[in-house]
Amino acid sequence: MNIGLRVLLGYFLIVALAALLVTKVFVEQVKPGVRQAMEGTLIDTANTLAELATDDMLAGRIADGAFAQRVRAVQAREVGADISGFSKERSGFRVTVADARGIVVFDSEDRDVGRDNSRWNDVYRTLRGQYGARSTRSDPDDPDSTVMHVAAPIYGKDGDASGRIVGVLSVAKPNSAMAPFIARSQNIVARWGFVLMGVALLVGVMAAWWLSRQLGALRRYADAVTAGERAAQPAAAGEFGDLGRALHDMREKLEGKQYVEQYVHALTHELKSPLAAIRGAAELLEQPLPEADRQRFVASIAAQGERMAQMVDKLLALAAVEHRQRIEQPMRIDAFSLLHDAVQAVAQRAEAEGIEIMVDASPDAVLSGDAFLLRQALVNLLDNALDFAPRGSTVEVGASSVGDAIRFEVADHGAGVPDYARERVFERFYSLPRPDGGSRSSGLGLPFVAQVAELHGGRAELREREGGGTVAVLLLPA
Repeated sequence: MNIGLRVLLGYFLIVALAALLVTKVFVEQVKPGVRQAMEGTLIDTANTLAELATDDMLAGRIADGAFAQRVRAVQAREVGADISGFSKERSGFRVTVADARGIVVFDSEDRDVGRDNSRWNDVYRTLRGQYGARSTRSDPDDPDSTVMHVAAPIYGKDGDASGRIVGVLSVAKPNSAMAPFIARSQNIVARWGFVLMGVALLVGVMAAWWLSRQLGALRRYADAVTAGERAAQPAAAGEFGDLGRALHDMREKLEGKQYVEQYVHALTHELKSPLAAIRGAAELLEQPLPEADRQRFVASIAAQGERMAQMVDKLLALAAVEHRQRIEQPMRIDAFSLLHDAVQAVAQRAEAEGIEIMVDASPDAVLSGDAFLLRQALVNLLDNALDFAPRGSTVEVGASSVGDAIRFEVADHGAGVPDYARERVFERFYSLPRPDGGSRSSGLGLPFVAQVAELHGGRAELREREGGGTVAVLLLPA
């Protein structure tokens, strides 16, 4: 499991737990909160009605007096109210009045008159001067049938009844009356909880994707560096950008050190042979020699010196190409003109060796890149072909569009590349003996071509030619 997915799961788990906790707390608090608000309203209602019922209670006409008539009139009244989308047609509370013994003497619904309510908590506690309330099921088998009862004392006044509790007025209201409001509030809280989780998931996915993308770019860059491939510094922002720059700087310093060590070692190894030849020829020249031998040794010293100079020049050119990560300012290049310039660079040598160069280039072949490097790569391929082409033969050069690529070919009629060497010809300092018995090349020309091709996003290869010879191919993006 990658780090992006782990971060996403951890983040979403925390947010989901927080959302569930908050939602649970809100949902669980909605119902008691609404009921507490309803209880507060019933307390005010009960105490108000208790004061209004006092005169009829003391006069003994609580069951059919003015108070009873007004209460029944309230229950019969059509309210026609719209409360936040819920309609209310009639009053929803019930009023009962019990005397000092707890016996019901008035019931607005005429159901419990004469019943002993002295053991019910609302009446029992109120008769003892305490706050009395209860919530009781109207149907013992239905948990949703609870009714809240809130009581208020009716005090006596005038004469011996003054200061005494002479009755209890209870206001009852079904809890189911609040159920629609409670359900709607719970649904709203739950719905927004899911919205919060969805938004959190989306933010988490985006954050995880961004984090995974940044780390992935750094990982691919590190893998490319480990594999010795060309790779541009990953584009990133913030700390990831700083880390990318640090990796890039570290890579350049480490590669520079290793590069110098490798090249010094390789150059030292390759220079041993020409230096030994020069030293041997110089020692022989110190002695009296025939003129012919002296000229031969002088020519050998000059040839080996030229070989060392070419080796150093080509090694420096190869190092410059290998150290580059990309083409900074690519230019639009006409393939025909590029090929023509490369042919002109070797035309004098080809003429001296009696080799004809035939050019066949498509006029509409265009590519983008570094013209100087590409010209040098083609010159190296032509030099290589001239080294192996028989005297009086033809070297064929071509450039054509192949799909979304430009294909350069340099073909000779020489002996071809042996099978054992075909996989190694692009290795640094690897060289084959020349057909005429001449000294080997520096072994840096084809590696230079391969590096230029890779720098342009293409590739170089050698393949056997039908009828004998070798075809060098340089395939580059158009």
